[in-house]
Amino acid sequence: MGEREHRRAAGSSAGAETEPRIELLDPSRARAAPGAQQLGAGTGTRRRSPLTQCAFTLIELIIVLAILALLITIAAPRYFAHIERTKEATLKQDLVVMRDAIDKFHGDKGRYPESLEELVALRYIRGVPVDPITESVSTWRLVPPPDSDVKGTVYDIKSGAEGKSLDGKPFAEW
Repeated sequence: MGEREHRRAAGSSAGAETEPRIELLDPSRARAAPGAQQLGAGTGTRRRSPLTQCAFTLIELIIVLAILALLITIAAPRYFAHIERTKEATLKQDLVVMRDAIDKFHGDKGRYPESLEELVALRYIRGVPVDPITESVSTWRLVPPPDSDVKGTVYDIKSGAEGKSLDGKPFAEW
């Protein structure tokens, strides 16, 4: 008898090496040794990939999109109204600045300017502002002096925008 067989027959003795015994109590908890063939593969247990464990269901995506659509329908009108209020505030400020420059020009020169470019050339304003409603520099309406004896052609300035402001006043009357 060989040494191996002798050990098996005699049982395990202290300090002697024995062959490892694998006991499987629960087959679902058994782990295969590296390189060993897995028993029961394809018998109902399926491993999920990490990508499928993190995925959303269709109903979850629909709910999220519905919530986003609701928030956008609430926010969009307020956003566009705010844009319009900002344009009107910019128009009012531009008119105040240009009218002030026209008054200063008249006070210094004793006449009104011939054009808005003359105000720029003599540094009363840095540049002709863009009308925020029409988004153009060329739509400003120049109002001549009411008195024909006064020299110059720019007594006042108004917006050339059509339509009305949010408070109902036409832009042409500003």
